[in-house]
Amino acid sequence: MELKGKIVSNKLAKTVVVEVTRLKKHALYGKYMKISNRYKAHSEEPVEEGKTVVIESVRPLSKDKRWKIKEIL
Repeated sequence: MELKGKIVSNKLAKTVVVEVTRLKKHALYGKYMKISNRYKAHSEEPVEEGKTVVIESVRPLSKDKRWKIKEIL
């Protein structure tokens, strides 16, 4: 599985926090809402905040880390 998001934090060692935003339609009213989720992703090289990246699902690397950076866009 792959997700595209923006790096919001790179303060951890070999880890970045990626925020993935999607639009979800409200069940009753039909209005689209912006829903965002934050994932911790593994990164060997340092990546600066604000970059857009593609992350892919991998085996659990730690308590919170289940994603790895596939490419930097």
